[in-house]
Amino acid sequence: MLLARTRLLVATLWAGSIWTVGYLAAPTLFATLSDRVLAGNIAANLFAHQAWLSMACALVMLALLWVGRGSETGGIFAGSAANSAARTRRVLLIIVAIMLACTLIMHFGLQPIMAGLRATAGPGGVMEGAAHNEFGILHGISSSLYLVQSLLAAWLVIKQ
Repeated sequence: MLLARTRLLVATLWAGSIWTVGYLAAPTLFATLSDRVLAGNIAANLFAHQAWLSMACALVMLALLWVGRGSETGGIFAGSAANSAARTRRVLLIIVAIMLACTLIMHFGLQPIMAGLRATAGPGGVMEGAAHNEFGILHGISSSLYLVQSLLAAWLVIKQ
């Protein structure tokens, strides 16, 4: 019971951080700050911190799922409750793995390229420079991965 409640707490923290940064804080920055370059830099910083929190939550969730694996005894002769618990655990592992993969791709794959484009942009920012199209494509890919991660986060909380 304590293990399940701890998993729910970690899943809720993880999902809440994803939703808060991506759908509340970042849009608010762009809506309230007149300097879009500053808003973008602050948003990038928030997303970097959120990525580290995501990695930590994923590792904690994987550890909790690993510790909880002994409580179920699935198999051909196991009862339906044991098989259901094993199936739920597998689904949770897949969700956590995909969410972690999204984070790693965004943080270590896309964000460094986007940061490089921002660094080489002039004072008007990347959206007014020559790298506008490349940045837009990378931002679109990152936004899509973030949406997938957000939806999986809801599923992760519900599946607890």
